[in-house]
Amino acid sequence: MTVAIVIAGGVGSRAGQDIPKQFININDKPIIIYTLEGFQKHPEVDAIEVVCLDGWHEILRAYAKQYNITKLRWIVSGGESGQESIRNGVYALKNKCKDDDVVIIHDGIRPMVDEEVLSDVIITCKKYGNAVSSLPYNEQIFLVNDDKTTKQYIPRETLRRVMTPQAYTFGKLLWAYQKAFEENIGIKGSSYTNTMMADLGEVLYFAKGSNKNIKITNPEDFELFKSMLSIKKSSWLR
Repeated sequence: MTVAIVIAGGVGSRAGQDIPKQFININDKPIIIYTLEGFQKHPEVDAIEVVCLDGWHEILRAYAKQYNITKLRWIVSGGESGQESIRNGVYALKNKCKDDDVVIIHDGIRPMVDEEVLSDVIITCKKYGNAVSSLPYNEQIFLVNDDKTTKQYIPRETLRRVMTPQAYTFGKLLWAYQKAFEENIGIKGSSYTNTMMADLGEVLYFAKGSNKNIKITNPEDFELFKSMLSIKKSSWLR
């Protein structure tokens, strides 16, 4: 079985809006629904669990019914941090998933995940036990000396930028979150599942990423998303 955990437990304070950004309508559809539709349409995804902000569970259920998100099986309350929210989602799958089931973790505010990216994450996870979608880093990275100067750079060929979706076998994921929270490893600040796994000594495997897979964080990202929805690929592009 392949299960998607979609993380939608944040309040979205950086977006500066009156409601959580995952529930803001773009072209008369909530952002979270765009995200869920990517998993609903994928033939290898069997079920969806959403980790949702308290007070929004029934609204989410109503939207899922309205937009025919039939794979939505479970809604779980989020935690005080991103890592607590993911942990809650993982723990809620106890007695529902087998150790070798694939669990995909994805940000609810990344609404443009496509089928090719999801397929490669699933294939890579089945082969190696985990998969992290990623892209080459195309900008130059310099280290700061005193906020104004630099004389050292990191070769961009040695860098990859990673994002969600990420996938892990359920047994490894459950073990990792239990160990991390028991021993306070990789759960603070901006930590995420992939950084936590690295802190626990796990080797991670790269899967395909996409530049379209934007994360809606700031107010200008809403306009970017709207623009991307309206773009049609030119017939001559491969």
